[in-house]
Amino acid sequence: MNRSAKKLLIIGLVWPEPTSSAAGTRMIQLVDLFLHKDYEITFASAASKSDFSYDFSQTSVIEQQIKLNDESFNSFLKTLNPSIVMFDRFMVEEQYGWRVQQECPDALRILDTEDLHCLRSARQQSGKKQTEINLFSDTAKREIASILRCDLSLIISEVEMKILEETFKVDSSLLYYLPFLEKEITAEMVQNWIPFAERTDFVFIGNFLHEPNFNTVQNLKTKVWPLLRKKLPNASMNIYGAYTSPKVLQLENKNEKFFVKGRALNAKETIAKHKILFAPIQFGAGVKGKFIDAMQVGTPSITTSVGAEAMRGGLDWNGFIEDDVEISVKKAVELYENKTIWLLAQQNGVRIINERYSSLHFAEKFITVIEKLDLEKHRQENFIGQILNHHTTQSTKYMSLWIEEKNKK
Repeated sequence: MNRSAKKLLIIGLVWPEPTSSAAGTRMIQLVDLFLHKDYEITFASAASKSDFSYDFSQTSVIEQQIKLNDESFNSFLKTLNPSIVMFDRFMVEEQYGWRVQQECPDALRILDTEDLHCLRSARQQSGKKQTEINLFSDTAKREIASILRCDLSLIISEVEMKILEETFKVDSSLLYYLPFLEKEITAEMVQNWIPFAERTDFVFIGNFLHEPNFNTVQNLKTKVWPLLRKKLPNASMNIYGAYTSPKVLQLENKNEKFFVKGRALNAKETIAKHKILFAPIQFGAGVKGKFIDAMQVGTPSITTSVGAEAMRGGLDWNGFIEDDVEISVKKAVELYENKTIWLLAQQNGVRIINERYSSLHFAEKFITVIEKLDLEKHRQENFIGQILNHHTTQSTKYMSLWIEEKNKK
């Protein structure tokens, strides 16, 4: 297959907002990676832009507004003729995958999963119903089908790689582990961090369109903070996040020093001012961008085993991982008051970033893999994917065509 054209089409579920979510940051990291390798990039989405959508005008990326269930997308595809198409989450592949297959059969199809939606959903349901986690949901069927239809799926978590390979029996040749692509932390950067003595208080940050973040703030307010403020009466808890809804705002209690401050203009700068990031996450999936940001600015963190999942490998956490509320509060006091423990936690964060998330470890290898992939052979070996592309997409295709015809009337 000739991919010398180096033309990439990214179809976004939304226009990326790196200041609002880790998903937005992840997408811009991927865009930057391909730009660095001299790819011509077109970013297309049917979503509306917001005030916080990334400004591609400072780059060579071409923006394209597209329509759902509309043949104009086929015409756009034919004209563009990309060598690689990347779908931003499985729902986008469901919508546009069959059209890409029809118009650009030789294009490499990559699915950026962001995180396993079926895992996050299963954990959420398990928590609500107090039942065992059941991964084999309708969401899982849709998500795994999408992974099988694509040539390669980008997985951000090693835990999710294992689940896909062992629980869902997805062939490893279809999966590619690509974590956040971070710049390494240098000694000079560490020297410029705000020191222990100049930091105060606790911070939590997260996009509130994402249900695990609201759940975490509820947990902080009702279970964690009542215990913690008794031990540290002069400290405050500061909640930041994009799309702060009324249900989040009503959790604020100034008398208890529990403040809801809304969107942070710069997440890293906001986290850098505080002594500890406290995020007792109860459910979720993927890898949490808030901890990456915290490590990048030298802010230790306290979280749960779900929160830290797949992030540290065999390394020590940049703070504490604790599922028991009372023990986590005890550890928070220790970390807040003891400079030696705090500095050690900070250095643990440096190691995690530099050894597990440095773009130097992943970027070149990934580009080499996709540029050297023998697509014909690769697809022959994924016969289940061929079957799904042949049959499953027919239903999506004809539903989409039906909607298209209906819209014409």
